[in-house]
Amino acid sequence: MRLRALRKQKNISQLKLAMDLNMSQNSISRYETGEREADYRTLILLADYFDVSIDYLLERTDNPKVQR
Repeated sequence: MRLRALRKQKNISQLKLAMDLNMSQNSISRYETGEREADYRTLILLADYFDVSIDYLLERTDNPKVQR
């Protein structure tokens, strides 16, 4: 998942992201390392937070734009 790259691009710490999304920092860390996979609700939260598509998060496309 591109979570780490998006987070670093926005200069956001794991703790800040976790607090903004009402999650634990440990969960963010596990998503970034691939130790844990995000569920649908979490994928939507992350995609909305970074304003990217879920496909972009999951590396199914290189186009970050959301098509609405």
